[in-house]
Amino acid sequence: MPNRRQFIKTAAGVAVGTVLSSRGLVEAGVQAPQASAPATRREVRVGGKRVKVVDVHAHAVIPEVAEVVKGTPLERYGRAGIQPLGPDRIHDLDKRGIDVQAVDINAFWWYAADRELAAKIVQVHDDALAKLCAAHPDRFVAFTSPALQFPDLAARQAERAVKELGMRGVAIAGHVAGEPLSKPKYDPFWAKVQELGVMVFMHPNNAENVAKTDAFAGAGDLGNVIGNPLETDLFLTHLIFDGTLDRFPGLKVCGAHAGGYLPSYFGRTDVACDVRPNARCVNKKHPREYLHDQILADSMVFSAEGIRHLVAEMGPSQVVYGTDMPYVWPDTIDAILEAEIPDAQKEAILGGNLVRLLKL
Repeated sequence: MPNRRQFIKTAAGVAVGTVLSSRGLVEAGVQAPQASAPATRREVRVGGKRVKVVDVHAHAVIPEVAEVVKGTPLERYGRAGIQPLGPDRIHDLDKRGIDVQAVDINAFWWYAADRELAAKIVQVHDDALAKLCAAHPDRFVAFTSPALQFPDLAARQAERAVKELGMRGVAIAGHVAGEPLSKPKYDPFWAKVQELGVMVFMHPNNAENVAKTDAFAGAGDLGNVIGNPLETDLFLTHLIFDGTLDRFPGLKVCGAHAGGYLPSYFGRTDVACDVRPNARCVNKKHPREYLHDQILADSMVFSAEGIRHLVAEMGPSQVVYGTDMPYVWPDTIDAILEAEIPDAQKEAILGGNLVRLLKL
């Protein structure tokens, strides 16, 4: 699968070790970042009540994977994890008011690896994340990022990560080398995730499975700004129309970046099977039902009105707080607090929904 070039170029230096204190980094075999001044920990309150804030969307890289891919066609991606580290992640969490953050490896470049190499890469990723989270169990949990190009292997990797390493979910891309994950060949993976009872976090990669070469060229970083939500939209829509969510009714799948364009222009999707004779839909329920049950979206829509709209389209149980750290997108805590929705819904979005889903 194509790599997340923007991730490699912009955030390569922010290794997952940046989430931890120097002691935790040393124990995990990761170089410690430069010390930063202690931050005053913000306490987020709703209606005067202190609430727990949980972040579903955060990036990490593992320096140790460089040795695994050395001498292979994927060697250039391993170098990303040994660049100078960024600022202390805990400092940033405290400043924003985030109590718990879910971290994962979501560049997905190892989808191009052969079976043996892919197994080694994911093991190194997962072992390092487990060590790092163990150093600060009250602040971090992790999602595994299995090798989906081999669905049976991905299923075993997910099982190990959850049952042996205590991970709380699975992170995936929107496709494997352009192939939709709604194809039956991926059912062993989906079946295992449903069996494990963990959520899936989907992160896109510039819609490289959709756009022709240079389609997003020009100003505006359009691969990210337009491509990412487009890929998420396509991924979630495939899960609906191709019947994946019916085959696995226990799945809970969260689309990054506010679910892409799907919740914002859902009317067309909602009626497609009714009005388009060539739609060939196999879904058993009306599309909107999945949006209120199995599909979730993070809060990265950046405005109080955007949050209100997400809740109106999906329901308060389907929206969760996300940051995209270490990228510098606007934080949405205040947008959630300012949205014209009941306080109970604000509390659920800020952390309550994820406390339940991640079994915190």
